[in-house]
Amino acid sequence: MNSFDCSAEYILENEIALLRPLQADDARHLLRFSLHEPDIWQFSIAQPTGENELNKYIDNALGSRKTGEEYPFIVFDKRAGIYAGSSRFYDIQRKHNTVQLGYTWYGKEFQGTGLNRNCKFLLLEFAFDVCGFDRLEFQADKNNARSIAAMKSIGCSEEGVLRSHLLKPDGSRRDSIVLSILRDEWQNRIKEELTTTLKKQNLNRT
Repeated sequence: MNSFDCSAEYILENEIALLRPLQADDARHLLRFSLHEPDIWQFSIAQPTGENELNKYIDNALGSRKTGEEYPFIVFDKRAGIYAGSSRFYDIQRKHNTVQLGYTWYGKEFQGTGLNRNCKFLLLEFAFDVCGFDRLEFQADKNNARSIAAMKSIGCSEEGVLRSHLLKPDGSRRDSIVLSILRDEWQNRIKEELTTTLKKQNLNRT
């Protein structure tokens, strides 16, 4: 039975990463990315560049948590001792026991450091082993090769492309690639494979 509760305060962590619920005053931790690294959101529909847009971004995320539609996290890198980005569960469909994972971004200094894979493991473990979701879906801009490669590297299966799926900030339309992981795939194969990969990765980076 699914035990996910948007009103609960979930904290996910291992020796590398900590994810805690996003809060209104977390703008102070993320503002430096919003001001100085706007191209982080090159492929994103939501682009919190600048202080005002970042505050709106956080307010919208927290509003969606209150309605039970989303659950946003802020990401802390334990090795660097600093906040690194954000991620969230969204499109929570309780009737169908499915959820999407996305709105994931990190400052440039944290990209390629292994932080993302650690975060993904914690989120997948929580979604499948704790909450009991049956399906976890990912979507990305079809042109976002880096993001797509990262999702495939953790075991996601590509399902197809939604053509002209979303309106982009510049007024053009985005083709979205859809990938997913099912609970039995996680339990029977992906969890063990990802655990092994993380042990090697984290050992090599210490």
